[in-house]
Amino acid sequence: MSEPRVVLVTGASSGIGRATVLRAAGDGDHVVLVARGEEALEQVAALARDAGAASALVVTADVGDDDQVRACVATTLRRHDRLDVVVNSAGVVAYGRAEEVPAEVFDGVLRTNLHGSVNVARHVLPVLQRQGAGDLVLVGSVIGHVAVPSMSAYAVSKWGVRALAQHLQLENPDVSILYVAPGGVDTPIYSQAANVAGFEGRPPPPVATPERTARQILARVDGHRSGAQLTLANHLLRFGFTAVHPVYVRIVRPFFGVAAVDLTRPVPPNDGNVLQSVPAGNQLRGDHGNALLGIARNLGLRLRGAARKPRGA
Repeated sequence: MSEPRVVLVTGASSGIGRATVLRAAGDGDHVVLVARGEEALEQVAALARDAGAASALVVTADVGDDDQVRACVATTLRRHDRLDVVVNSAGVVAYGRAEEVPAEVFDGVLRTNLHGSVNVARHVLPVLQRQGAGDLVLVGSVIGHVAVPSMSAYAVSKWGVRALAQHLQLENPDVSILYVAPGGVDTPIYSQAANVAGFEGRPPPPVATPERTARQILARVDGHRSGAQLTLANHLLRFGFTAVHPVYVRIVRPFFGVAAVDLTRPVPPNDGNVLQSVPAGNQLRGDHGNALLGIARNLGLRLRGAARKPRGA
């Protein structure tokens, strides 16, 4: 039997990160859980131990803070003396037109998603280089390949993560650096998002489960699957954006106005979990319900004139 791996996951308290921890735990690996909120991490750590993890270490850290990331990696090495897999899945979202999202919120999205990816890479790559083994996985998004309305901060951050991954791969040919781009995933990131658009976001179809996404990520680490895009729909969106851009632009605004929001859930302007952790919202799934039924409800409201458009859509 092979020795258990040491798998460090950021954003481990919720969504894709949480699912990745539990998947690695089920494989009998040592898991290191990283996020801002200790209470939620301890809950996931308990689930990981029950799932069969060789061990579960909780490290509270904000990936946007370079010193905290440095300390997180040092703590892990003191405990395990190595890193085999690092999955950087920490991420936050803000909904709203670029000029209307408060500056500190826009910056906060970049701080977690993009600067956090840089910070993790800065402290993990030297470890992998010394070991001559191990994998760093940067979790991007299909929105890092296209443009969509009302998500400019998130899109800019994820375009940056994709660019970062490409540059790291170029600069570190002897280190395994993987980039993956999920599509819509049923996680709480949409309801946890900062929002000045007026309505709660939701994942557009086709919607994957976080468990499936975690399996896909770890399958790429294990060499069983290749390719960055995790759904066929991602390829269709990317093709439309690049090959028939004028058509894409005409379609994407009305499509996202009914497919990526929930018009039955108006929300006042709020900062979500961008600037600080909101423990009550941390869970595995977002419970958004059937995506096609959601679109049908939104269209019904629009046809009856009972809902205004989200700002930017």
